[in-house]
Amino acid sequence: MPQAAQYKIALCQLPVTADKHGNIARARARIEAAAAAGAELVVLPEIWSCPYAMQTMRSYAEDIDGGRSPSVSMLSEVAAARKITIVGGSIPEMVPASGQLFNTCCVVGPDGEIKAKHRKLHLFGIDIPRDITFRESDTFTAGQEPTVVDTDVGRIGIGICHDIRFPELAMLYRSRGAHLICYPSAFNMSTGQLLWDLMQKSRAVDNQLFVATCSPARDPNSQSDFVVWGNSSLIGPFGEVLAAAGHEDATVIGEIDLSLIEAVRESLPLETQGRGDLYRLIDVQREHSS
Repeated sequence: MPQAAQYKIALCQLPVTADKHGNIARARARIEAAAAAGAELVVLPEIWSCPYAMQTMRSYAEDIDGGRSPSVSMLSEVAAARKITIVGGSIPEMVPASGQLFNTCCVVGPDGEIKAKHRKLHLFGIDIPRDITFRESDTFTAGQEPTVVDTDVGRIGIGICHDIRFPELAMLYRSRGAHLICYPSAFNMSTGQLLWDLMQKSRAVDNQLFVATCSPARDPNSQSDFVVWGNSSLIGPFGEVLAAAGHEDATVIGEIDLSLIEAVRESLPLETQGRGDLYRLIDVQREHSS
């Protein structure tokens, strides 16, 4: 599909409560407002339909493939009505046959159809003494497929939160022609302060493309041990911040201009300067299919 030379992208940094129906209604309203403001691509946060609490995640899970997903149904309805593409953040996905739980992002096109489904590949685990201990692998199963999707605005790579920590995935997305990588995320206060800006800018600069992140809004009254950092951002191919939220409930809109990628890659041709005689990225999927 052809890429749009320029387009607006909206990052909806949503507050999340225990009221699933309220979360879905709020997301619908924010997506519609973003579309009315001219956004052609709208990105939602990681785990926006329910609290980011492992002990209750299974009770909020939805059967996407079985068509029993009110969250994805809403995304499809709004995308079709507004003729936009939505990177639907992520929700807990249940597979009834196996009982497995995935952290899943659906990309929905202007026709209301699911164009891609990304299951989080890298599951977050952390153990900082006297600060935070947390393991997603106790609850979620890791996905097995990297996700590159052709949309009405061009080719996009999808990662979820901890996926951003692995530069090989972003390199693979660039090699497959993505101009933008979207990372719905929910960094916590510790990792957010230390690494949030660094990770986004590193992936953008290393691969000379755009990176968009979208977090839930921070709840200052949260009683949970897991408090999100917020600060959803759009980063350009030279590491420049093109749009950014604070930690509060907000929607920010930025512009993606593909001529910036062309200019950066022409002035600093990393692809031809790489030493393929010394190191090489191996795309396992392509290798197995050839």
